[in-house]
Amino acid sequence: MSAEFPRASFWRRFASLIYDSLVVISLSMLTAILYFAAIQGLIGLDLIAQTEDPAALIQDSPLLYGIRSALFVGVNIIFFVYFWTKSGQTIGMRAWRLKVQTRDGKLISWPQAVIRSVTALLGLGNLVVLVDFKNKRALQDYLSKTEVVALTKEENKRIYRSLD
Repeated sequence: MSAEFPRASFWRRFASLIYDSLVVISLSMLTAILYFAAIQGLIGLDLIAQTEDPAALIQDSPLLYGIRSALFVGVNIIFFVYFWTKSGQTIGMRAWRLKVQTRDGKLISWPQAVIRSVTALLGLGNLVVLVDFKNKRALQDYLSKTEVVALTKEENKRIYRSLD
């Protein structure tokens, strides 16, 4: 455990997740718009059969539906992985002064961030914090060998300024 900062409580993690969910929803909407535009472009180039309802075409085609689903998952994983490896903080974590780090206080690696993102189970992994009173670690913390700490205002500002 990091001696410098205490581990984050469930409620701070939850509040941060709510903030990040809004960003993730926005990214998913943008991804859907771009994907739909790409499908419309392919229809316009006659690479995909003409249809009156491209949305139904995507829904009915296992390939197109699978690509769309993979794009949603990929974009959302990349969002978390990028922020966690760059500064240890997503937008929501910055607002709630949280930081994900290795057990010795360093930024996490890309493999750790991917494992953490996938094993978070859409935030349900944080429920483990409610029963892990002593360690305050979530499922994704255990599986990725990370921890989430609560920062002071000064440390949170220092991390934010260091990103310039």
